[in-house]
Order: sequence, then C-alpha cells, then structure tokens
Amino acid sequence: MKSNKQKTYSIAAFCIALAVFNLIAFLVPFDHTGVFWAGYVFGMIAILAQIPVLLIAFRGADSARSKFYGLPIARIGLIYLVVQLVLSLAAMCLAWVSAIPAWPFILVFLLLLAAAALGTIAADVTRDEITRQDTKLKKDVKKLRELQSLGRSLVTQCEDPALSAELKKLSESLQYSDPVSSAATVETETELANLLDELQKALLDGDTASASGLCKRAGTVLAERNRICKLSK
Repeated sequence: MKSNKQKTYSIAAFCIALAVFNLIAFLVPFDHTGVFWAGYVFGMIAILAQIPVLLIAFRGADSARSKFYGLPIARIGLIYLVVQLVLSLAAMCLAWVSAIPAWPFILVFLLLLAAAALGTIAADVTRDEITRQDTKLKKDVKKLRELQSLGRSLVTQCEDPALSAELKKLSESLQYSDPVSSAATVETETELANLLDELQKALLDGDTASASGLCKRAGTVLAERNRICKLSK
C-alpha cells in the first residue's frame, strides 16, 4: 500500500512539473528563437529523464535498506532537474536577445546531461557493489553466528559447576571471535561445529568427562581459527 502511494505521488509530481513547465514556456510571451527551443527541449528532457532515473534508483527496493542505497541516484536526478530547469528558464528569458546564439546553451545543456548520466551510472554501480558486499557479509558471518548460538545453549544445558565454567569460557571465546568466515576458516569451522555437536550429545547423555575433553578440544580448534583469521587480515 505504501509503495503504491509513493508511486502515485511520484507520478503526480512528474505531471505537475511537466504541466507547469509547459504553461510557463507557452503562456509567457517568450520569443521562440533557437535559444528558446534549446532551453525548452532540454528542460523537457530533464523532466522526462526522472522516469528512468527513479526506476533505476528504486529497482528491487523491497526494504528500507535498499531504498536508502537508491537515494543518491534519485538525488542526482533531482539536482539535474533543478539546475536544468533554472538554466532553461534563463535561456527562454534571454531568447529576445537576437545577438545571443543557441549553440553555447546547447553545449552547456549537453555537458550537464552527460554529467548527470555519468553520475547516475557511477552511483548505480556503487549501489550494486555495496549490496553485493552486504549480501556476502551476511553469508560470511552466518556460520559463526550459528556456532555462537550453539555455544550459549550448551551453557544452559550444563548442570555441573566445573564443566559449566569451562563452557562459559568457550562461549565467551566464540562471542569475541572474528565473525567473518573465509575459505581459510572453513575446515576449522566444520571441525568446531562437529565438536560442539558431540559436546551437546555428551551433555544430554550426562557424560561429564567426555564433555570436558570435547570442550578443551573445541577451545583449541577455536584458537586455531582465530590465528587463521589474524593471518588473513
């Protein structure tokens, strides 16, 4: 519902800008010289360009985060629109001066359009890269988050005071471990996950001695993972 309302407001704003610009262009008695038409044509381009710019800015924007990433692109389009409309109106107002040629205006307008297009492309590429990095980071931290959660649950399952202290130490080490996984840490993380699963089974079976040994081994593997993380920096 909110998305549809935003689309409606955008379309309404676009239509209003289009109507107001054309009313000013043809109701005000400007001289319809080449300078006038240069200002008018590029003003229309600036308004019409907002459609593809907004589509690019908010394509696939199904969350507040993705919409936030699209704002710089929309901002570039808006800045281009405002600057071009101001320059277009200035050109229309100067159209009565016959000594002024149209080509300087056309050149400036083309450069402004090119700058806006390049800015939009650059911002879109940057947005895609940021989104890719965000997705990769979420995937990279997922494994250790699961191990951290399992470590916390093991503490709550233990009733032996001495073993509980060991498990708390292991859980804290997991919490402070580098959350980002990599190809270099896959092996140790797999081994750590297996040890924690065995440790959970030992706790359920009431095998305190085995659980203590598994806890120490898990701590050693975690220390090795931390060492690998530091070397990978």
